[in-house]
Order: sequence, then C-alpha cells, then structure tokens
Amino acid sequence: MQRMTSLLERIANPESGTDTRILAARHSFWVFCKLLYPKFFKDDRPYLKELCDVLQGIYEHTLINPQTQEPYRKLMLNVPPRHGKSFTISLFNRWIMGQDPVNTRVISLSYNDTLAGRFGKQVRDGISETKADPNIVIYSDIFPGTRIKDGDGAAQLWALEGSYFSFLSAGFGGTITGVGCSVGIIDDPIKNHIEAYNDRLLEDQYRFYGDTFLSRVEEDGIQIIIMTRWSSKDLCGRILASEDGPEWYEFRRAAVVDEASHTMLCSQLLSWERYQRILRSTSPDIVQANYNNQPIDVKGKLYPHFATYAPGQAPKPERIVAYVDTADTGSDSLMCAIAGQYQGEGYMRDVYFTAAPMEVTEAETARRLHENAVAYCLIESNNGGRGFARNVERILWERYRNRHCTIKWFHQNENKQARILAGSSYVMNHLYMPDDWMVRWKDYYTAMTGYKATGGNAHDDAPDGTTGLAELIQGKGGRRDPIIY
Repeated sequence: MQRMTSLLERIANPESGTDTRILAARHSFWVFCKLLYPKFFKDDRPYLKELCDVLQGIYEHTLINPQTQEPYRKLMLNVPPRHGKSFTISLFNRWIMGQDPVNTRVISLSYNDTLAGRFGKQVRDGISETKADPNIVIYSDIFPGTRIKDGDGAAQLWALEGSYFSFLSAGFGGTITGVGCSVGIIDDPIKNHIEAYNDRLLEDQYRFYGDTFLSRVEEDGIQIIIMTRWSSKDLCGRILASEDGPEWYEFRRAAVVDEASHTMLCSQLLSWERYQRILRSTSPDIVQANYNNQPIDVKGKLYPHFATYAPGQAPKPERIVAYVDTADTGSDSLMCAIAGQYQGEGYMRDVYFTAAPMEVTEAETARRLHENAVAYCLIESNNGGRGFARNVERILWERYRNRHCTIKWFHQNENKQARILAGSSYVMNHLYMPDDWMVRWKDYYTAMTGYKATGGNAHDDAPDGTTGLAELIQGKGGRRDPIIY
C-alpha cells in the first residue's frame, strides 16, 4: 500500500480550539476507531490496524493492485468470528459518511432481514448518538455536519441531511432495486456448513451477486464481501476463480498464526486454550473453516497448492513438450497440456481442456502444437487415441507444413488413480503454472483445484492429463519411446 498522507501535514493548521485527536480522526480511519472505541481498537491488535489501513486505502484510491497498477476497489474480508470484522465495517460506513455525507450511498446485505436491520441500526445509532459525558468523544464531535435526516431514520432505510438516500440494508436475495450505491457490502451470506455443501444455494447466491447486486454498485464503486470461507464454491471462491478474481484484495487471517508456538491472531479474543476446547467439541473441518478460513472442501484436496511463475520468469526451455489424453466417454473431456521443459521441471504454456467432439479437437490440438513450437507430443492411444494422433499429425503437415513436432502414441495400462496420487507432489512443486492460470484456463483451474484425494470425483481428465505431462517431463511411465531430445 502506498504510504498515506502524513497526519502531521493534514493537521498542520488546526482549527482554533479543536482537539488534535478529533482532527486526526477525520483523516485517519484507524485513529477514528481508536478514539471512539479504545477498549477494542488497541495497538496490540495489529491486524485491526492493517484492516483499517486497507479500508482507507481502498476508499482513498491509494491501495494499488500490483498486477493492474490500478487502485483496488474490491475487498474480501475473511477474519475469524468475534474478531471485529462486521464491527469495523460498521465504523467504516460512519467514517466515509463523515467524509462525504451527500454522495455516500451504501447498500448492505446480510444473511437475513433480522441481521440486516441490526447492522443498519448500528450504523444509524452510531451517527445519531447523543453526548452524555463531556469527556467522552462521540461521532458528532468528529463529524458535526453529518446528521440523520429528520423523520427518515428507519433501521434498514435512511438518509443523511442533504441526501435523498444514504443507507439500505436487506437480507441476501432481498429487494434492492430502485437505488444505486457507492459502496456495496455483503456480510456472511452462508449460515453454516450445511449451506456450504448446498450447491444449488451457492449457485443462487452467485447468480444474485452477478445479476442483481452488481447492477446496484455504481461505476468505480467499492465492493466489500465479509465471509467465513466455508467452501471453495462459495461466493468468494467463485469470484476469485472468475475473470474478476485479480481485481480483489484478500484480507484473510486465521485464528491460529503458528501452532508450534501456540501463537494466536489475538489471544485476548481467542486464546490457544479456548481454541483447543473448541477443537475437542467441534468437527475439525468446521473449526478450520470457521476460525482459520480454510474451506471445508479444501482439506480433502489432492492439490492444496500449486507453484506459479510470473510473466518473463520462466527460463528458456530445453524443449517444449505436450501430452494429450483424448476423451474416454461422451461426458469426458480432452486434455492437452503443453509445457516448456527445463532441468527436470515444467513451465505450463498452454492448456486445451474441452468436451468438444474430435472433429473440432483434432484441428485445434494441431494448431496449438504448431503455435507453441512443440517438439515432442505424446498421445494416449486408448479409446481412439491412435486415430486422433494420426489425424493431428496429418493436419500439422497439410495446414502448417510442420514436421518439427514429433508425435508418438502409446497405450496407457497403469492404474489411473495410483498414477495421479503418486504424481501429485511433482505436479504441485515442479510443474509451474502461470500466475493468472485461474483466469486463462478457468475450467482447467476448477477441475484441478477441486479434485479430491479421497475419491468420489465425477471426472479425472484434468489431473490425469496433467500427471501424464509430469511423467513425460520426468521420463517416467513405461513408454515405448519416453524421452526424445
């Protein structure tokens, strides 16, 4: 994050008689939180200051996305329960309304109408608080010009003086038509692990987000999603796997910082001893999701992580190789993986993962082999693969006059599941994916990151083909002609 403007510079000419703490709170969200609620926002809770600085950076366009060099306008907030995430967002609403009471318009969605009303009331009451003790600073001391409009103070829909609409809260999936917002907030749309396993519910939430919520957020508006990461298919997971994924800033913190030293994110809010008691009485999967933001369906993943490389970081390959696994049945997909090989490691250059028929995939595979300057391509001859290989070889010559690419086919007779499991370590650690692969090859990314080590997978085409490429690079797999340089 770019360094924020110095508070000393911004209060160098304070108004006569005004407390410098109040002036600082107007210009610093962190100081604002500390001044109003000093018992919660303390210096020994650094994650809260980090969160406040991120929120202010997004609001002031100073938090820069290193990939796009543009300011972030979208935030995912994944913090353990009772650690102040919703409370901080409530205060953020008040602070930005103090910055611009006329033009700030917020739409906030919670799990249901009850929670939505509670959140709206919290923001509203914080702004309209009455001063009872002259020694205690309240909101109106900091932003005296920001007031709730008379007669317009319902908990879920209200306006500030000078504005026709300032705040609307509703249950997720509820009615939010007729108004637009400069800040759109979604707060914990999933209730529990049961809903996290409900694919239809997760799909409905994603559709509501895309079809309704986004249409309410104005151009250059701020989006904030507050969630417990229950599932890789939840709203955060789906967005991160989409083309918009790189535009989001993830503020993700686990309750357990270091198990070996028993270090917690905030031991005052959740001690190691209490965490152990929770573990003894609750399913470990649910604890990992609820407190450490580790999705339930991630624990059983075969590939919990992947090595990546940035543009320009891949070394000059010794050769470029490809592995093709044709579709076994009508419901399966063709998998063509192309990588640069260098000192026993692979750098993925292209993936063709599709359920299209062979009359389409033969020509497209040939095109990709030619355009990627593939020197050696290995194709499984099972289930029509031999005819596929011959047609690809023919198309390479007839269309591209390409004899540079050597095409070989072989019969794969080893156990598929055993190969995939045995090759998983190499795939994760030595087969490098481009750092934007979740956008570039969306379906392939979803298939790889969702594959379960415990079985029960509907399809295994992506891991099978990727494992074949890994074996080719390593010279493994019992092929008749495994490695040709």
